[in-house]
Amino acid sequence: MVYDAFLLLSFGGPEGQDDVLPFLENVTRGRGIPRERLEAVAGHYRHFGGVSPINAQCRELIEALRPGVDLPIYWGNRNWHPMLADTVRQMRDDGRERVIAFVTSPFGSYSSCRQYLDDIDRARAEVPGAPVIDKIRHYHDHPGYIEPHADAVRAAVSGLSAPRLVFTAHSIPTSMNAASGPGGAGRYQAQLLETAALVAARAAPGLSWDLVWQSRSGPPQVPWLEPDINDHLEQLAKDGVREVVVSPIGFISDHLEVLWDLDEEARATADRLGLAYVRAATPGADPRFVDLIRQLVDERVLAHGNVRHALGTVPTWDFCPADCCLSPKRP
Repeated sequence: MVYDAFLLLSFGGPEGQDDVLPFLENVTRGRGIPRERLEAVAGHYRHFGGVSPINAQCRELIEALRPGVDLPIYWGNRNWHPMLADTVRQMRDDGRERVIAFVTSPFGSYSSCRQYLDDIDRARAEVPGAPVIDKIRHYHDHPGYIEPHADAVRAAVSGLSAPRLVFTAHSIPTSMNAASGPGGAGRYQAQLLETAALVAARAAPGLSWDLVWQSRSGPPQVPWLEPDINDHLEQLAKDGVREVVVSPIGFISDHLEVLWDLDEEARATADRLGLAYVRAATPGADPRFVDLIRQLVDERVLAHGNVRHALGTVPTWDFCPADCCLSPKRP
Protein backbone atom coordinates (compact mmCIF):
# COMPACT_ATOMS: atom_id res chain seq x y z
CA MET A 1 0.00 0.00 0.00
CA VAL A 2 1.32 3.46 -0.90
CA TYR A 3 0.67 6.37 1.47
CA ASP A 4 1.70 9.99 1.13
CA ALA A 5 0.98 11.19 4.72
CA PHE A 6 0.70 10.03 8.34
CA LEU A 7 -2.11 11.17 10.64
CA LEU A 8 -1.99 11.07 14.44
CA LEU A 9 -5.64 10.89 15.50
CA SER A 10 -6.47 11.48 19.15
CA PHE A 11 -9.23 12.41 21.58
CA GLY A 12 -8.18 16.01 22.21
CA GLY A 13 -8.34 18.07 25.37
CA PRO A 14 -8.66 21.65 26.64
CA GLU A 15 -5.59 23.85 26.90
CA GLY A 16 -6.94 26.55 29.21
CA GLN A 17 -9.81 27.35 31.56
CA ASP A 18 -11.93 28.91 28.79
CA ASP A 19 -11.68 25.69 26.76
CA VAL A 20 -13.00 23.31 29.42
CA LEU A 21 -16.78 23.54 29.05
CA PRO A 22 -16.76 23.90 25.23
CA PHE A 23 -14.53 20.82 25.07
CA LEU A 24 -16.85 18.82 27.35
CA GLU A 25 -19.84 19.92 25.29
CA ASN A 26 -18.08 18.49 22.21
CA VAL A 27 -17.39 15.24 24.03
CA THR A 28 -20.99 14.79 25.19
CA ARG A 29 -22.91 16.32 22.28
CA GLY A 30 -26.15 14.45 21.60
CA ARG A 31 -25.99 12.40 24.80
CA GLY A 32 -28.22 14.59 26.99
CA ILE A 33 -25.68 14.91 29.80
CA PRO A 34 -27.01 17.24 32.55
CA ARG A 35 -25.20 20.56 32.94
CA GLU A 36 -24.37 19.76 36.58
CA ARG A 37 -22.51 16.63 35.46
CA LEU A 38 -20.47 18.67 32.97
CA GLU A 39 -19.65 21.16 35.72
CA ALA A 40 -18.50 18.34 37.99
CA VAL A 41 -16.17 16.92 35.34
CA ALA A 42 -14.98 20.43 34.50
CA GLY A 43 -13.74 20.63 38.07
CA HIS A 44 -11.33 17.78 37.34
CA TYR A 45 -9.80 19.75 34.48
CA ARG A 46 -9.77 22.99 36.44
CA HIS A 47 -7.85 21.22 39.20
CA PHE A 48 -5.01 21.07 36.65
CA GLY A 49 -5.39 24.66 35.43
CA GLY A 50 -7.94 23.76 32.74
CA VAL A 51 -5.25 21.95 30.75
CA SER A 52 -5.48 18.33 29.69
CA PRO A 53 -2.04 16.78 29.25
CA ILE A 54 -3.10 14.85 26.15
CA ASN A 55 -2.34 17.57 23.59
CA ALA A 56 1.18 18.15 24.93
CA GLN A 57 1.69 14.38 24.89
CA CYS A 58 0.61 14.26 21.23
CA ARG A 59 3.06 17.02 20.36
CA GLU A 60 5.86 15.14 22.11
CA LEU A 61 4.95 11.94 20.29
CA ILE A 62 4.92 13.71 16.92
CA GLU A 63 8.41 15.13 17.49
CA ALA A 64 9.68 11.69 18.49
CA LEU A 65 8.12 10.19 15.35
CA ARG A 66 9.68 12.56 12.84
CA PRO A 67 13.04 10.76 12.47
CA GLY A 68 11.41 7.33 12.02
CA VAL A 69 8.28 7.92 9.94
CA ASP A 70 9.25 8.91 6.41
CA LEU A 71 5.97 10.69 5.66
CA PRO A 72 4.59 14.18 6.28
CA ILE A 73 2.97 14.06 9.74
CA TYR A 74 -0.43 15.61 10.51
CA TRP A 75 -2.44 15.71 13.73
CA GLY A 76 -6.20 15.84 14.25
CA ASN A 77 -8.51 15.40 17.26
CA ARG A 78 -12.04 14.20 17.85
CA ASN A 79 -13.03 16.83 20.41
CA TRP A 80 -10.64 19.80 20.40
CA HIS A 81 -8.23 21.71 18.25
CA PRO A 82 -6.70 20.75 15.93
CA MET A 83 -10.08 19.34 14.91
CA LEU A 84 -9.98 16.39 12.53
CA ALA A 85 -12.03 18.05 9.77
CA ASP A 86 -9.62 21.01 9.71
CA THR A 87 -6.68 18.62 9.45
CA VAL A 88 -8.36 16.68 6.62
CA ARG A 89 -8.91 19.98 4.79
CA GLN A 90 -5.23 20.84 5.22
CA MET A 91 -4.15 17.44 3.93
CA ARG A 92 -6.37 17.87 0.86
CA ASP A 93 -4.98 21.36 0.22
CA ASP A 94 -1.47 19.90 0.49
CA GLY A 95 -2.32 17.40 -2.22
CA ARG A 96 -2.38 14.28 -0.03
CA GLU A 97 -4.31 11.39 -1.56
CA ARG A 98 -3.96 8.40 0.78
CA VAL A 99 -3.19 8.75 4.50
CA ILE A 100 -2.35 6.18 7.15
CA ALA A 101 -3.81 7.02 10.58
CA PHE A 102 -2.58 5.99 14.02
CA VAL A 103 -5.21 6.26 16.77
CA THR A 104 -4.09 6.78 20.36
CA SER A 105 -6.16 3.82 21.61
CA PRO A 106 -4.83 0.26 21.26
CA PHE A 107 -8.13 -1.53 21.80
CA GLY A 108 -11.32 -2.44 19.99
CA SER A 109 -14.75 -1.12 21.03
CA TYR A 110 -17.16 1.47 19.68
CA SER A 111 -15.63 4.37 21.63
CA SER A 112 -12.00 3.29 21.20
CA CYS A 113 -12.09 2.19 17.56
CA ARG A 114 -15.32 2.35 15.54
CA GLN A 115 -16.10 5.89 16.67
CA TYR A 116 -12.74 7.02 15.26
CA LEU A 117 -13.66 5.42 11.94
CA ASP A 118 -16.95 7.32 12.10
CA ASP A 119 -14.99 10.51 12.88
CA ILE A 120 -12.88 9.93 9.78
CA ASP A 121 -15.96 9.36 7.61
CA ARG A 122 -17.66 12.49 8.98
CA ALA A 123 -14.58 14.66 8.49
CA ARG A 124 -14.06 13.41 4.94
CA ALA A 125 -17.71 14.11 4.13
CA GLU A 126 -17.16 17.74 5.16
CA VAL A 127 -14.18 18.13 2.83
CA PRO A 128 -14.79 17.67 -0.93
CA GLY A 129 -11.83 15.87 -2.47
CA ALA A 130 -10.62 14.59 0.92
CA PRO A 131 -7.86 11.99 0.90
CA VAL A 132 -8.57 8.34 1.67
CA ILE A 133 -7.66 7.64 5.33
CA ASP A 134 -6.84 4.11 6.53
CA LYS A 135 -6.66 3.41 10.26
CA ILE A 136 -3.81 1.28 11.61
CA ARG A 137 -4.76 -1.95 13.39
CA HIS A 138 -5.12 -2.51 17.14
CA TYR A 139 -1.83 -2.93 19.03
CA HIS A 140 -2.79 -4.15 22.50
CA ASP A 141 -0.19 -6.96 22.44
CA HIS A 142 2.60 -5.28 20.47
CA PRO A 143 5.99 -5.59 22.22
CA GLY A 144 6.37 -1.81 22.07
CA TYR A 145 3.24 -1.48 24.19
CA ILE A 146 3.80 -4.42 26.55
CA GLU A 147 7.46 -3.82 27.40
CA PRO A 148 7.18 -0.17 28.57
CA HIS A 149 4.20 -1.09 30.74
CA ALA A 150 6.12 -4.09 32.12
CA ASP A 151 9.17 -1.98 32.96
CA ALA A 152 6.93 0.54 34.71
CA VAL A 153 5.33 -2.20 36.80
CA ARG A 154 8.76 -3.62 37.64
CA ALA A 155 9.87 -0.21 38.89
CA ALA A 156 6.66 0.32 40.87
CA VAL A 157 6.89 -3.08 42.55
CA SER A 158 10.50 -2.61 43.66
CA GLY A 159 10.72 -1.65 47.32
CA LEU A 160 7.38 -3.22 48.22
CA SER A 161 7.16 -6.54 50.04
CA ALA A 162 4.08 -8.30 48.62
CA PRO A 163 1.88 -5.94 46.63
CA ARG A 164 -1.29 -6.82 44.76
CA LEU A 165 -1.02 -5.84 41.11
CA VAL A 166 -4.11 -4.02 39.83
CA PHE A 167 -4.48 -3.23 36.13
CA THR A 168 -6.98 -0.55 35.10
CA ALA A 169 -8.67 0.58 31.90
CA HIS A 170 -11.52 2.90 31.00
CA SER A 171 -14.86 1.27 31.77
CA ILE A 172 -17.47 1.09 29.03
CA PRO A 173 -21.11 -0.07 29.02
CA THR A 174 -21.37 -3.86 29.14
CA SER A 175 -23.47 -3.70 25.96
CA MET A 176 -20.62 -1.87 24.20
CA ASN A 177 -18.15 -4.50 25.33
CA ALA A 178 -20.46 -7.25 24.11
CA ALA A 179 -20.60 -5.56 20.69
CA SER A 180 -16.80 -5.24 20.46
CA GLY A 181 -15.25 -7.29 17.70
CA PRO A 182 -16.65 -8.80 14.48
CA GLY A 183 -20.26 -9.73 15.10
CA GLY A 184 -19.90 -8.85 18.78
CA ALA A 185 -17.34 -10.90 20.69
CA GLY A 186 -16.43 -8.98 23.86
CA ARG A 187 -13.14 -8.09 22.19
CA TYR A 188 -12.44 -5.00 24.36
CA GLN A 189 -12.29 -6.92 27.62
CA ALA A 190 -10.54 -9.87 25.96
CA GLN A 191 -7.77 -7.65 24.62
CA LEU A 192 -7.29 -5.96 27.98
CA LEU A 193 -7.13 -9.29 29.79
CA GLU A 194 -4.44 -10.38 27.34
CA THR A 195 -2.49 -7.14 27.80
CA ALA A 196 -2.68 -7.55 31.58
CA ALA A 197 -1.51 -11.17 31.42
CA LEU A 198 1.41 -10.30 29.13
CA VAL A 199 2.55 -7.39 31.32
CA ALA A 200 2.20 -9.39 34.55
CA ALA A 201 4.12 -12.36 33.16
CA ARG A 202 7.05 -10.14 32.22
CA ALA A 203 7.08 -7.76 35.17
CA ALA A 204 5.94 -9.70 38.22
CA PRO A 205 5.18 -13.37 37.49
CA GLY A 206 4.90 -14.20 41.19
CA LEU A 207 2.23 -11.61 41.99
CA SER A 208 -1.53 -12.00 41.93
CA TRP A 209 -3.24 -9.50 39.66
CA ASP A 210 -6.68 -8.18 38.78
CA LEU A 211 -8.17 -6.22 35.89
CA VAL A 212 -10.55 -3.50 37.09
CA TRP A 213 -12.13 -0.40 35.63
CA GLN A 214 -12.09 3.35 36.06
CA SER A 215 -13.56 6.61 34.73
CA ARG A 216 -17.18 5.46 34.44
CA SER A 217 -19.34 8.31 33.18
CA GLY A 218 -22.77 6.82 32.40
CA PRO A 219 -26.09 6.91 34.25
CA PRO A 220 -26.37 4.48 37.19
CA GLN A 221 -29.14 2.43 35.57
CA VAL A 222 -26.89 1.45 32.64
CA PRO A 223 -24.57 -1.51 33.42
CA TRP A 224 -20.86 -0.79 32.89
CA LEU A 225 -17.82 -3.03 33.28
CA GLU A 226 -17.02 -3.55 36.97
CA PRO A 227 -15.51 -3.46 39.54
CA ASP A 228 -14.50 0.16 39.78
CA ILE A 229 -10.96 0.73 41.04
CA ASN A 230 -12.16 2.38 44.26
CA ASP A 231 -14.59 -0.43 45.09
CA HIS A 232 -11.83 -2.93 44.36
CA LEU A 233 -9.43 -1.19 46.73
CA GLU A 234 -12.11 -1.43 49.43
CA GLN A 235 -12.38 -5.18 48.85
CA LEU A 236 -8.62 -5.70 48.82
CA ALA A 237 -8.32 -3.93 52.17
CA LYS A 238 -11.05 -6.19 53.61
CA ASP A 239 -9.14 -9.20 52.29
CA GLY A 240 -6.02 -8.11 54.17
CA VAL A 241 -3.98 -6.73 51.27
CA ARG A 242 -1.68 -3.94 52.48
CA GLU A 243 0.15 -2.85 49.29
CA VAL A 244 -1.12 -2.20 45.77
CA VAL A 245 0.55 -1.32 42.50
CA VAL A 246 -1.87 0.18 39.98
CA SER A 247 -0.94 -0.06 36.29
CA PRO A 248 -3.15 1.87 33.81
CA ILE A 249 -2.67 -0.54 30.90
CA GLY A 250 -5.68 0.91 29.11
CA PHE A 251 -3.82 4.20 28.47
CA ILE A 252 -0.84 5.01 26.30
CA SER A 253 0.06 8.12 28.33
CA ASP A 254 -0.90 10.03 31.48
CA HIS A 255 -4.28 11.31 30.31
CA LEU A 256 -6.42 13.33 32.66
CA GLU A 257 -8.26 10.13 33.61
CA VAL A 258 -4.98 8.76 34.92
CA LEU A 259 -4.03 11.93 36.77
CA TRP A 260 -7.44 12.48 38.34
CA ASP A 261 -9.05 9.06 38.70
CA LEU A 262 -5.88 7.25 39.81
CA ASP A 263 -3.48 9.85 41.22
CA GLU A 264 -6.19 11.81 43.04
CA GLU A 265 -9.31 9.72 43.71
CA ALA A 266 -7.91 6.17 43.91
CA ARG A 267 -4.89 7.35 45.89
CA ALA A 268 -7.21 9.10 48.36
CA THR A 269 -9.20 5.86 48.71
CA ALA A 270 -6.00 3.90 49.35
CA ASP A 271 -4.81 6.43 51.93
CA ARG A 272 -8.15 6.22 53.75
CA LEU A 273 -7.89 2.42 53.80
CA GLY A 274 -4.26 2.42 54.95
CA LEU A 275 -3.01 0.83 51.74
CA ALA A 276 0.47 1.53 50.41
CA TYR A 277 -0.26 2.74 46.89
CA VAL A 278 2.07 3.06 43.89
CA ARG A 279 0.89 3.99 40.41
CA ALA A 280 2.98 2.64 37.52
CA ALA A 281 3.88 4.88 34.57
CA THR A 282 2.44 4.76 31.05
CA PRO A 283 4.51 4.49 27.81
CA GLY A 284 4.19 8.13 26.69
CA ALA A 285 7.00 8.81 24.24
CA ASP A 286 9.09 5.80 25.31
CA PRO A 287 11.35 4.94 22.33
CA ARG A 288 9.87 1.45 22.18
CA PHE A 289 6.38 2.88 21.83
CA VAL A 290 7.57 5.29 19.16
CA ASP A 291 9.13 2.33 17.34
CA LEU A 292 5.80 0.49 17.67
CA ILE A 293 4.18 3.16 15.51
CA ARG A 294 6.93 2.95 12.92
CA GLN A 295 6.61 -0.84 12.81
CA LEU A 296 2.84 -0.67 12.36
CA VAL A 297 3.30 1.73 9.46
CA ASP A 298 5.86 -0.62 7.95
CA GLU A 299 3.51 -3.59 8.36
CA ARG A 300 0.96 -1.83 6.18
CA VAL A 301 3.27 -0.04 3.75
CA LEU A 302 5.80 -2.80 3.14
CA ALA A 303 3.34 -5.68 3.54
CA HIS A 304 6.26 -8.08 3.97
CA GLY A 305 4.55 -11.46 4.14
CA ASN A 306 2.45 -12.05 7.22
CA VAL A 307 4.82 -10.36 9.67
CA ARG A 308 2.84 -9.14 12.70
CA HIS A 309 4.49 -7.64 15.76
CA ALA A 310 2.33 -9.37 18.36
CA LEU A 311 2.88 -11.30 21.57
CA GLY A 312 -0.66 -12.54 22.17
CA THR A 313 -3.27 -14.70 20.47
CA VAL A 314 -6.33 -12.42 20.37
CA PRO A 315 -6.46 -11.62 16.64
CA THR A 316 -6.09 -8.19 15.06
CA TRP A 317 -6.78 -7.17 11.47
CA ASP A 318 -5.83 -4.35 9.12
CA PHE A 319 -9.33 -3.29 8.05
CA CYS A 320 -12.35 -3.54 10.35
CA PRO A 321 -15.36 -5.51 9.09
CA ALA A 322 -18.60 -3.58 8.69
CA ASP A 323 -20.19 -5.35 11.69
CA CYS A 324 -17.23 -4.74 14.01
CA CYS A 325 -17.62 -2.70 17.24
CA LEU A 326 -20.96 -1.18 16.31
CA SER A 327 -22.57 1.24 18.72
CA PRO A 328 -25.01 -0.57 21.03
CA LYS A 329 -27.62 2.06 20.03
CA ARG A 330 -27.48 1.02 16.39
CA PRO A 331 -29.66 -1.70 14.87
